[in-house]
Amino acid sequence: MTGSPPIRPTLSYEDAKAAIELLTEGLGFTAAGVYEGEDGRVAHAEPSFGNGVVMLGGKGTGSAFDRAMAGAGPAGVFVRVDPVDEHHARAVAHGVEVPAPPADQEHGARDHLARDAEGDVWSFGTHAPGPAE
Repeated sequence: MTGSPPIRPTLSYEDAKAAIELLTEGLGFTAAGVYEGEDGRVAHAEPSFGNGVVMLGGKGTGSAFDRAMAGAGPAGVFVRVDPVDEHHARAVAHGVEVPAPPADQEHGARDHLARDAEGDVWSFGTHAPGPAE
């Protein structure tokens, strides 16, 4: 796994479009990989700054990440792994809480979610976002 760093922060916002605007217009990020649901709300985005990327999504979108983040802090962590199904099986074998099993995503990745003992949400998947050109 080369290229994109395998670990990155994931953020959850009430108004993801406003967050993207603040990051791009106010803080110099480049908007990339913005995926909206049928309701026009941002389900997933990948704002970049230099060669760094964060992933974010809107609260209340109904995505697996959104559902898992209910009651959790405002941020999570994404870790790129492959193969996802083997990683998931290991987590289950060790009694890790898995709020979302492996699933193929609309943007082409496969991922699963895990929750640690303090309630933090961890995403593990094949997605390899890179900085916007």
